[in-house]
Amino acid sequence: MLIAMPMHALADVESIVLGMGCFWGAEKRMSEIPGVIDVESGYAGGDVETVSYREVLDLEAARRRGKTDLRNHAEVIRVRFDPDRVSLETVLKKFWENHDPTQGDRQGNDRGSNYRSAIYTSDDAQQAVAIATREAYQQALSAAGHGQITTEIAPLRHYNRAEDDHQDYLKKNPNGYCGLGGTGVAFPGGMTKTVPPPLTADRLNFARQLIVFEAEDCPFCKRFRAEVLDHWTSDLPIATTLNPRPPTDWTLEKSLFATPTVVLFEQGREVSRYTGYQGDKDRFWKWLGFRILTPKQQRIAFEEGTEPAFTGSHLDEKRPGVFVDPITGAPLFRSDAKFNSGTGWPSFFNPVEGAITLHEDNSHGMRRMEVRSASSGIHLGHRFDDGPPPSGKRYCINGNVLSFVPDAE
Repeated sequence: MLIAMPMHALADVESIVLGMGCFWGAEKRMSEIPGVIDVESGYAGGDVETVSYREVLDLEAARRRGKTDLRNHAEVIRVRFDPDRVSLETVLKKFWENHDPTQGDRQGNDRGSNYRSAIYTSDDAQQAVAIATREAYQQALSAAGHGQITTEIAPLRHYNRAEDDHQDYLKKNPNGYCGLGGTGVAFPGGMTKTVPPPLTADRLNFARQLIVFEAEDCPFCKRFRAEVLDHWTSDLPIATTLNPRPPTDWTLEKSLFATPTVVLFEQGREVSRYTGYQGDKDRFWKWLGFRILTPKQQRIAFEEGTEPAFTGSHLDEKRPGVFVDPITGAPLFRSDAKFNSGTGWPSFFNPVEGAITLHEDNSHGMRRMEVRSASSGIHLGHRFDDGPPPSGKRYCINGNVLSFVPDAE
């Protein structure tokens, strides 16, 4: 990633090679440092002199199978910077803060020695600064309850520039995920913003709670908030946090690696997670539906199933109120639009405005109009043209995929 610089300033450029896990996010984050001239993705630190992306992956697979003991390259970035504008120490402070250096041969969900944390230096002076900053950051990590740093610090060897499609990856692919920005522990004496503390467990629902782990300056988090969170009507409680750690005394199954990540906790333990958001609301609601609906409901909602007549819920429900989507909680039909069709399924002559979508259905040798929930996309039933006035329509709905909310007294 190139950053515009006056030509006269390029004579005294320094560079250092850093491994922070996947080089896509590392390249983006380090390029944002004032004084950094460019950041290039590559591979370094392995025994083979020349490698490609595929060869790195193949060697790692061979290592896991015990077929070779060759040291693999790490995915790295070469950071070139103007020492008159930014010091090596400042670059390394950002390196430590922007990934988790305690994870060994992995970074988040990316596992393997090719994702190890590393600093590859060009001379003894760089080596000394790297070691000094490591010791300082270890003190901060230990004070915050984190483990030992596993970062490899060694002279640079066998550096290979990565293929063109790996350069400026997140700039060319804006739907890529946003990294979490490390452990949330600031380098001692730095000006980094303080990360908010983890959520307080006593303010959450221990039995079942959704938590959205976000990051600052994450456009996908903002989009998820605008398209999902700002319209949340589900009775499932949801909370958000900028801290990548779970609530006190709650547990994550594994480290988070991207934002937004939505985690479903039950009894204080993670039972499922949804990582990343690119405007795919149906995929999110389907993930949640498979977590909270019964198998019978899932078959109707996601497999266009139909409950047997006279067996579903709410057939005899007559109280004033509203029938809602069982996942999103969005209103679908009001009870004053419900009528007894004699068919064995809850029937309505009008939906709530904007609550449903209609889709042509020619399955089973019939021509019907399928009814889906506009909020979650789940299958509800079918619409027929034999209903009562004023619409003349009959919305024949599976009662098992409706929830009922009575009007307040």
